[in-house]
Amino acid sequence: MDLKILHDSPPWEWPQGAGKTFLTILRDPEADAADRLLAAEFAGELVVMNDALADALLSIVGSAAEPEELRAQAAISLGPVLEEADIDEFDDPDAIPISEKTFRKIKQFLRKAYLDSGVAKLVRRRILEASVRAQEEWHVAAIRSAYTSGDQEWKLTAVFCMDYVRGFEKQIWEALESTNSDIHYQAVRAAGTWEVDAAWPHVAALAISEETGKPLRLAAIEALATLRPKESAAILAGLIDDEDEDIAEAASEAMSMAEGFSDNEFDEEDEDEDDESESGNRETIH
Repeated sequence: MDLKILHDSPPWEWPQGAGKTFLTILRDPEADAADRLLAAEFAGELVVMNDALADALLSIVGSAAEPEELRAQAAISLGPVLEEADIDEFDDPDAIPISEKTFRKIKQFLRKAYLDSGVAKLVRRRILEASVRAQEEWHVAAIRSAYTSGDQEWKLTAVFCMDYVRGFEKQIWEALESTNSDIHYQAVRAAGTWEVDAAWPHVAALAISEETGKPLRLAAIEALATLRPKESAAILAGLIDDEDEDIAEAASEAMSMAEGFSDNEFDEEDEDEDDESESGNRETIH
């Protein structure tokens, strides 16, 4: 199987047995380096992930004999299944590609590897970026340390992780002013995730401006929907007919999301009014 061909098709259209091919390549240290790197990347797709592939990826992450880039890719490829398992909490074990035992093993292994200062920086960064997708107590201190390290690469990792871990609104706001384009991009995403209201003017300006780089603009458009759903409607309406299909599609999706948030806010206000009414009735009765 030519792994390069798989780049051009979605995972659900991959040929049967693709996962076994990835596993064979990952387990063979003599296999072509480029193929092993691709196999590590593809193994992270949930349609092929299983306990055997997870173990193979962990083995690579933990092996100092393996190339640094491969170890880093193996680590980050564990992120999607960690998130899937963490969200589901194994309420439906058959819906999760890995067992609960393997889930716990991955989390414990990654924490231990991250705390090992002898592991290469790139690998440790990818370990942190993957592991936060199933949040644990140690992540908060790790993210804070990475953010304040003075190292731009670690700061980028920290801001990426802030998209998954609550409690860093101040740092996200600060990161929006970063001159590092990658950090700026991740800060916009995190601001939308945690509804950092102070970020609204900055993010709205990015979404409107045609001078904004496309990936950053798309992230800003998505963030608008959660930052201020009602106020974002006018901006998004003006982007739905944009000549750029990606911008138009992103605006349309964000508009639908904003409407959903607005409806929820309306329902919550109604519930609050009902509660106040019932409270008033009870006070009268008593």
